[in-house]
Amino acid sequence: MSVTPAPAPRPAPASASAPGVSEALPVAPGPSGGVELPIPTRPVTRVLVANRGEIARRVFRTCRDLGIGTVAVHSDADAGSPHRAEADRAVRLPGSAPADTYLRADLLVAAALAAGADAVHPGYGFLSEDAGFARAVLDAGLTWIGPPPAAIAAMGSKIAAKERMAAAGVPVLELAQVTEADLPVLVKASAGGGGRGMRVVRRLADLDGELAAARAEAASAFGDPTVFVEPYVEAGRHVEVQVLADTHGTVWSLGERECSLQRRHQKVVEETPSPFVDADLRAALSAAAVTAARAIDYVGAGTVEFLVRADGAFFFLETNTRLQVEHPVTECVTGLDLVAWQLRIAAGAALPPSPPAPRGHAIEVRLYAEDPAAGWRPASGTVHAFDVPGTPFAVPPGPGTRVDAGVVAGSEVGTHYDPMLAKVVAWAPTRDEAAARLAGALAGARLHGPATNRDLLVCTLRHPAFLAGETDTAFFDRHGLAALAAPLAGPDDVALAAVAAALALAAARRRDATVLGGLPGGWRNVPSQLQRAAFAHGGETVEVGYRLTRDGLLGVPGVELVSATPDEVVLAVDGVQRRLRVAAYGDDVRVDGDGWAVALRALPRFPDPSAAVAAGSLVAPMPGSVVAVDVAAGDRVTAGQRLLVLEAMKMQHPVTAPADGAVTSVDVSVGDQVGAGAVLAVLEGDPA
Repeated sequence: MSVTPAPAPRPAPASASAPGVSEALPVAPGPSGGVELPIPTRPVTRVLVANRGEIARRVFRTCRDLGIGTVAVHSDADAGSPHRAEADRAVRLPGSAPADTYLRADLLVAAALAAGADAVHPGYGFLSEDAGFARAVLDAGLTWIGPPPAAIAAMGSKIAAKERMAAAGVPVLELAQVTEADLPVLVKASAGGGGRGMRVVRRLADLDGELAAARAEAASAFGDPTVFVEPYVEAGRHVEVQVLADTHGTVWSLGERECSLQRRHQKVVEETPSPFVDADLRAALSAAAVTAARAIDYVGAGTVEFLVRADGAFFFLETNTRLQVEHPVTECVTGLDLVAWQLRIAAGAALPPSPPAPRGHAIEVRLYAEDPAAGWRPASGTVHAFDVPGTPFAVPPGPGTRVDAGVVAGSEVGTHYDPMLAKVVAWAPTRDEAAARLAGALAGARLHGPATNRDLLVCTLRHPAFLAGETDTAFFDRHGLAALAAPLAGPDDVALAAVAAALALAAARRRDATVLGGLPGGWRNVPSQLQRAAFAHGGETVEVGYRLTRDGLLGVPGVELVSATPDEVVLAVDGVQRRLRVAAYGDDVRVDGDGWAVALRALPRFPDPSAAVAAGSLVAPMPGSVVAVDVAAGDRVTAGQRLLVLEAMKMQHPVTAPADGAVTSVDVSVGDQVGAGAVLAVLEGDPA
């Protein structure tokens, strides 16, 4: 095996700060990026967005700005979603599974025609890179807001795409046959992306099993089980170039984005410009991206992705023939509205000769409903509060934050779709300032509901290695989730949060009391004991003992009560006042401090014995579908052995044996839908 890059073209950049097909023009920021707006030749009047969540809301925002009508489609699971509520018109897609709804090209085209749309925007994911869907839209007499079907088809198979790019002179990674000397290698789905159907193989003995697993996941996610194998570059950088092309022969390169920080091969943090890329490498990457776009007669917004080694050599990965999730960082530094330009280009407009010059630095993070410390386990449930500071779906008027969210307070996060809640972006004159702004906005956000990766994102943005630009694909593995996913709230903060929760709940009981509401909580004529409350937090029990008297709060050393309501508790800790916001949702209590948050669950004074499960029970960590059962009652298993597999949020999650022992029962079968906490199997461990 050999990995020999084709010689990378490295022409002198037209501008040190703005790579492109020609010299960039200095412009003032604005909704058009400061360039003269063209006059469309085929006006679009009503757009159906064949997607859901935040990307649908993002496209609707631009359509409203341009005076274009909007049509949403929604599954039954999304009947109460924000994107449905914000559209002018909406069409139901019966069912909830993607295969029955957002992946049904026939239903989407029929919905567009029924709702009076004259154009379809595919968003990203689902059918956004399906050439057959694009052809069906065009055959129905509708405008397709995306590249030509032929360009989509050319890049639809990663295997064929790599062959075509190599022929055009773009560097690629090649691997014909896997031997021990080739390890590690990466198994990838030919028809997909987003980390699905992707596996790193470090032992040759594991290759067949990982190929089978990748094929199954690819078939489930994309309807195509084809996979391929390429060399795995340890600690490389994932760098992509945003291109924008019209039907008149102009192709813009809008600079690079670095997306190296990933989990399960899915991006978590994206930024522009890359802290690694210098002017020469930027020019070479831009030239290669423009070459790739011209090789397939590309039209519209697209992204050419590269893997960059530490020595600066780079290799083509894929071309995303759609708008990328991380497009907001490019919009922030250029001032362009890429969705508006997609609409204009689809209407026949021409790009100006040169793109606008970039300004400042932008960083985006993906806020997921998941628990990084538990193996990135996805979470589901009701979003009770979602308050993240920032301009929604648009470039902020000055340095600041932007929030593209798919949820609002009251939204339900289910198991059918990707667990991303929102993208939060900071734009500032410098990288350090952007990181600080973004970390501060996230740390101060009120996020009540399913677990999120918020603490991981804040710790990452504040990590010395991140701030030094040491952001390759091995970042999370090198620095470890034990540190990066550590809670922002320390032990003292958790203890203080429990005190605040106890006092707020007591205030709520007094407020709701039908008699003697003016008496303090826990009042006794002859007090003998402290009032007690207990909360579950992080697998442990936090107990609080206190008494409210006319002399103040007793039982909590060093803490004085300033005020307490059901929603807010102010405590003085060693003379320093701390304001804690408290919200209760049944037994779930959320406490927000200054830059940290604590999730508690109020424990009953007298637990219900029927709620207990048998010793050795393995329970479902999240709602999902059982897709594989590998053992039966009576089987001997070893620690770490896979017992069964759950599928949730488009990813497969193995359930493994926690210790050596014997399976005493298997309580589920393939195809079963299970809720979080459901008993899957029972294991009797061997004596120690």
